Amino acid sequence: MCGRYSLSKSKIELEERFQAEMLSDFHPRYNIAPTQLVPVITSASPNGFSYFYWGITPEFGKNKPVALKLINAKSETVDQKVSFKSSFQKRRCIIPADGFYEWKKLGKKTKIPYRFTMREGELFSMAGIWEEYESVNGETQHTFLILTTTPNEVVSDVHDRMPVILNKEGEKKWLDSYSKVEDLKSLFEPISSDFLLSYTVSPLVNSVQNDTPAVMRKTSPMDQHGNYTLFG
Repeated sequence: MCGRYSLSKSKIELEERFQAEMLSDFHPRYNIAPTQLVPVITSASPNGFSYFYWGITPEFGKNKPVALKLINAKSETVDQKVSFKSSFQKRRCIIPADGFYEWKKLGKKTKIPYRFTMREGELFSMAGIWEEYESVNGETQHTFLILTTTPNEVVSDVHDRMPVILNKEGEKKWLDSYSKVEDLKSLFEPISSDFLLSYTVSPLVNSVQNDTPAVMRKTSPMDQHGNYTLFG
């Protein structure tokens, strides 16, 4: 799964990379988590950034562990499952990012956080689908899920899934409402390991309250308790 990611670039960098306008203020994010409102680009509005909730809105997410929240969808079955099929066909989006986090399990209790980025640290996008619904207050809400695929060699040492990462050509195809299903599914292959690197980060990333550059800094391998380990 993909449960945290970062978007630490500036508004200008985002607009230049994705050729889309951001009308609201944007502040760099270092530890984006489910239920938070973040920028995406949709097939319905490809020339501008929209702000959607990741997985579920905060009101619906109260008192529920992240494991119970729907934040990812398997790309291999997204066109087959009733709950995702319509979104896959009509409501696709890309999620801008400059890194994502995963946790490597060592034994039953130890987890070491890793950050994955492009080799040059540049912006990239993850494939997603989105939904629109009416809240109990009658307000229109939008949520999105990140599609995942099998891991490449860089990620597989840490986790058994990774986000579907798109290049610029893939982004255009994913957002094109006329793209064929076969062409869309061809985008689900994991990105080549040649383009990705990883490093261990501080367990600060474990808490959604920590949204500072310190979360992204490379550190020696540490478990969730802040203890150094030789097995990162």
